[in-house]
Amino acid sequence: MAADRRRARQEALVRAFEAEALDGLVVTSHANIRYLTGFSGSAAVVAITRADVLLVTDFRYDEQARAEAGGVARVEVDSTSVWDRFFKELASLGPLNALGYEAHALSVHDAERFAAAGKAWRWMPTTDLVERLRVAKDAGEVAAIRSAAQLAGEALRLTLAQVQPGMTELAIAGGARGRAAAAGQRGSSLRDHRGVGTAQRAATRALEPRAVAAGEWLLLDFGAQVDGYCADITRTVVVGARATERQRVLYGLVREAQQRARAGVRAGMSGRDADALAREPIAARGFGEAFGHSLGHGLGLEVHEAPRLSKTNPEPLPAGAVVTIEPACTSLATAGCESRTTCILRRRDRSS
Repeated sequence: MAADRRRARQEALVRAFEAEALDGLVVTSHANIRYLTGFSGSAAVVAITRADVLLVTDFRYDEQARAEAGGVARVEVDSTSVWDRFFKELASLGPLNALGYEAHALSVHDAERFAAAGKAWRWMPTTDLVERLRVAKDAGEVAAIRSAAQLAGEALRLTLAQVQPGMTELAIAGGARGRAAAAGQRGSSLRDHRGVGTAQRAATRALEPRAVAAGEWLLLDFGAQVDGYCADITRTVVVGARATERQRVLYGLVREAQQRARAGVRAGMSGRDADALAREPIAARGFGEAFGHSLGHGLGLEVHEAPRLSKTNPEPLPAGAVVTIEPACTSLATAGCESRTTCILRRRDRSS
């Protein structure tokens, strides 16, 4: 059984208050609340101060919140207004001056509540204080991501065995969801991302009732969740026919770029240099414009989180991050070939 890291995470956040000149942080991001307290419900506000952790939720989550977060937070439940109860309880946490709030995760309407709460506190907008802690994954988080990837991979295997020309994209996606549910376990689910699509719509990924024809590329892009942690899988196949020579060339190029990046990406290198590992061989073959997105992104409680493996990111990649490696040649001209794998960033070696 994985060690409970919630107290250590809260303590690490409190240490970050010093640099920000904060007495506490109001947490509203669902992913950050789960990371810090374990609460997985959809309605809560959390305050982390140097001495206390307060979680306020509504009546629907009374038992759930106490079971999931009661060991590391004071849980308060209100049947009328979570925010009114939150400000009432916040006043009981002792003398507090500067309180941060997650500016990137708060609606304008909810941000206005701080001004309405009066001048008892000085409100400070913050960005990514908790997200920075979430970048490096502990053993329990890695295990959950691995389990999610295994679940998604099994759903993919079962789905591909059933795909035939004439099936609609909607039917294929629905079959994947059903097979993931059948293969799942407690705390797991299929996570739709950009769905299922043919080459003509590889950039949009909007599901349609259109039938897939023999010889077409079929791109499947989805994942799964286990205990809140995400997997992210993309595979491109040719449906119901042997691949043409051009399809083989494109598939081989994307595979070559993926393998090069998997072998070379490591902690400490910049996100820009990681991206270049896959972009260079694709550009050298004349398909640079067809590789429109970045090489990859972090995985965790959200399917897209830090760090970014991108040509615009000069920052070093942190050790312990779990990232996707997903080169592509995606356009009408190149028939939408893309593939994704996942790596754990280490200093000297790489584990997938």
